[in-house]
Amino acid sequence: MSETIITNTESRIKTDTLHSTKNSQNQQTLKGSVTLQGVGLHTGKNVTMTMRPASPGFGIRFQRVDIPEKPIVKADVDFVVDTSRGTTIEYNGARVSTIEHTMAALVGLGIDNALIELDGPEVPIMDGSAMQFMEAIESVGVQEQDATRIVYSIVNNIHFYDPVKNVDMLAVPSTEYQITTLIDFNSPVLGTQHAGMKHISEFRNEVGPCRTFCFLHELEYLLDNNLIKGGDLNNAIVVVDKVVSQEELNRLAKVFNQQKIEVKQEGILNNIQLHFTNEPARHKLLDVVGDLALVGYSIKAHIIASRPGHASNVEFAKKIKQYIKKNKHLTDIPNYDPTQPAIYDINHITRVLPHKYPFLFVDKIIELSDTHIVGIKNVTFNEHFFQGHFPGNPVMPGVLQIEALAQTGGILAMNNIADPENYDTYFLKIDKVKFKNVVRPGDTLILKMELMNPIRRGICEMRGMVYVGNKLATEAELVAQIARKDKK
Repeated sequence: MSETIITNTESRIKTDTLHSTKNSQNQQTLKGSVTLQGVGLHTGKNVTMTMRPASPGFGIRFQRVDIPEKPIVKADVDFVVDTSRGTTIEYNGARVSTIEHTMAALVGLGIDNALIELDGPEVPIMDGSAMQFMEAIESVGVQEQDATRIVYSIVNNIHFYDPVKNVDMLAVPSTEYQITTLIDFNSPVLGTQHAGMKHISEFRNEVGPCRTFCFLHELEYLLDNNLIKGGDLNNAIVVVDKVVSQEELNRLAKVFNQQKIEVKQEGILNNIQLHFTNEPARHKLLDVVGDLALVGYSIKAHIIASRPGHASNVEFAKKIKQYIKKNKHLTDIPNYDPTQPAIYDINHITRVLPHKYPFLFVDKIIELSDTHIVGIKNVTFNEHFFQGHFPGNPVMPGVLQIEALAQTGGILAMNNIADPENYDTYFLKIDKVKFKNVVRPGDTLILKMELMNPIRRGICEMRGMVYVGNKLATEAELVAQIARKDKK
């Protein structure tokens, strides 16, 4: 597949070329691959980043192609390891820094699934906003997928407060994903600023172009400690909050390879034109969007953030994720609408699983993410096992319900592998099995499997539930191993 390549010096695409279908209820990915090239703000290293399409339920993952075995790290709050100068994630040897602007761009354009390849440790800063990432996505387009986007509604207030930094964040129920931010740095230049987003469709034009900013005293510290190797006056707004000598301006001009640096009347160091009078507050809103994307779930809530920063955003994201996990059981029973198209039909399932008639017990897959899957099994009187199992009172054997769960879980495990045709799953352990209701001919089994822990070293720990309508028929915990076919 050919790729589009974009650098941070190329002209922008017009704003009327937006291709996102964010209002769609289905998941979305990129139509093709696109490559950006730029420098990492903190490392100063030139980086090539390629965004590629991904299958439904894949989520957003970063891959370090410059490291042996090319490890992948999921964009998830559980893997955040540093928030000192941006948001950094790490897992299995893959460490990626400054991901927040890319994550915000993906959310802003409604991208649910993408693989982002990097040949360095840091996402390129580009112009300090999310705009060039969005333009890159728009250059190849957005593809709607045959999988429903799962959105969780916040029904109770979620509050986070940091008394040391005086950060206050609140999520309240809302029919849309809305964000309001307030910043107050006790700065006579910035003053107190507010920014708001009433609908995610506003992000592209009203929030996405807003660049990162810092104060001159912060810039001086970063320069003196060699912590901003990739910074220049084109990828950040520098706010001058003190009297600056001509000697200091000359030093900064030399550092940034500029003939002359002046302080504008508005208190901006680098003579750039602000996109909005409240651009700093809007950029803080952008960061909130990017960091809260690490919750791993789309949400409906109004986020009110006072003096937010990356550390507080991540802690708040953890609280939201915990809230969702705690309250998922209220809506845990999957809704099965037989008129809706399947994510995977029987033809795809037979290509993924080694099982065939009469031992294939999954008819279709209706939900799939990187952590859970929902399959369907229609039980008929023609099933071969009814010939000898309670023939006068046909009941589906419980062990075969467990097998149906196992096969469904196998599809989930294989979805996390690039070449599933070369692997099989072998179940190592079955625990905490409970049979609560009988299954008879004519019943439709809703088979739900969810990961209990991230897959490590090919070991999958899953919790399974079998529903008939809104009744729980069977539940169990299963452990499986993913193994290459040539190593059986």
